[in-house]
Amino acid sequence: MRSTPTLRTASVLAAAALVLTACGGGSDDGGSGGGGGGDAASARSAEDLGGMDALVEAAQAEGELNVIALPPDWANYGEIISAFEEEYGITVNSALPDGSSQDELNAVESQRGQDRAPDVLDLGTAFARQAQAQDLLAPYQVETWDEIPEGQKDPEGHWYNDYGGYISIGCNATVIAECPTSFADLLDPQYAGQVALNGNPTQAAAAFAGVWAASLANGGSLDDIGPGIDFFAQVKEAGNFNPVEITPATIQSGETPLAIDWDYLNAGLTETLAADGVEWQVAVPSDGLFGGYYSQAISAYAPHPAAARLWQEFLYSDRGQNLYLAGGARPVRQAAMEEAGTADAEALAALPPVEGTAEFPTQEQETAAQQVVATRWNQEISG
Repeated sequence: MRSTPTLRTASVLAAAALVLTACGGGSDDGGSGGGGGGDAASARSAEDLGGMDALVEAAQAEGELNVIALPPDWANYGEIISAFEEEYGITVNSALPDGSSQDELNAVESQRGQDRAPDVLDLGTAFARQAQAQDLLAPYQVETWDEIPEGQKDPEGHWYNDYGGYISIGCNATVIAECPTSFADLLDPQYAGQVALNGNPTQAAAAFAGVWAASLANGGSLDDIGPGIDFFAQVKEAGNFNPVEITPATIQSGETPLAIDWDYLNAGLTETLAADGVEWQVAVPSDGLFGGYYSQAISAYAPHPAAARLWQEFLYSDRGQNLYLAGGARPVRQAAMEEAGTADAEALAALPPVEGTAEFPTQEQETAAQQVVATRWNQEISG
């Protein structure tokens, strides 16, 4: 029986974000930077500032918000940013939408004390924990905090998951006669030079998750990602591996007709590609079901600390969560919103169907898997 379940919670969720390159000289000056007052920089909830109205007033006085690593076609961030600007009259400065989670953390440190430094971060959970350990994050709990499931947030609010999805296979059915629906299918000779990942798995979350999903499909487990690398070695040996990293442009141009990526990223391209005459199909493979979330966090050195907190309130409101849902991503509050009847029913129905329930690795399993990929991938696949 096919269903579209929400992602199951666990003590630790797998993911690592993929977005942004930040540059520029740094400063060792502490503090919250140029735009906000000390009260906002230390606020752990809207109540600490006197309530939502006071938070909005403080954020509007700052007038700007610096975001980083948010491509407009990723989880509907283009529309989310526009909606936030329209709602509050705050200008959102979006820096360098391509890169990695590590680049985001580098930007927090290198741009510390500068007005252009990131206010908020969108990170893979592993990187969010790393940032917390490095004291780069300011704790904050949004008004809907209790509806973020346990295991998907730091208890003190240094980070909290925002949206997630499943690894999927996107397929250009306009040029491919028979679209694959499983990892096993990707070894078929008809897919010569067509199987691509979203980045390098040593740096990019979606690619890393794609390798782990392939492992689960080939006798591996959450304790053993090795079979996933073995599988891509087979794909390469068969002549099917495409080293071009997936972007919307490579898909639209036809360079990457088969894209292993998060389902919300693949599904989010369907309408755009249809307008170009391309039939884009998305399948979540049942032989390698792997899900993961990304996490939100506020920089401890945010130059606009009130706007940073208002941004989080917006993202975790019903409107913000439904905007993620409209982009094909599964919002972290989905279960609570479905129960309350506030989830966008049309957007829910449009999610790619999923068969089965995903398991999530522990932090120890994730760390071990990252080490294996770091050791083997570039040598065996990229080399």
